[in-house]
Amino acid sequence: MLDQALNNIPQIQAGTIKAYAVTSPTRLPSIADVPTTNEAGMPEFTPNAWNAMVAPKGLPGNVKAKLVDALNKALDDPTVLQRYAELGSTAPQGVQRGPAALQKLVETEMARLTPILKAAMAADTK
Repeated sequence: MLDQALNNIPQIQAGTIKAYAVTSPTRLPSIADVPTTNEAGMPEFTPNAWNAMVAPKGLPGNVKAKLVDALNKALDDPTVLQRYAELGSTAPQGVQRGPAALQKLVETEMARLTPILKAAMAADTK
């Protein structure tokens, strides 16, 4: 089974399910004994989940700036960071935030995943 860590950390901690690896670049503090896929011998297996806040096209720049500022403040809040850690996740840091970072992430993910999905669709039609 492949699922987001936050859906399974309580069961992993309780020992009711066994985790063989996490797909994050580093071990998750909440389940630190579980290796990364790289440590487990699968360095190219790097699926990940991400979230984004989007707004309508044409949003005034001053409104966009206020939203970005508010989100950055929330993502820097110690309580929010602690909750992320409890859920087996981390908040994006610095250059990973904002409209330009999101655009880069989407473009990178599309470039990475498009060939895989096309190959899978081609194999499915055979």
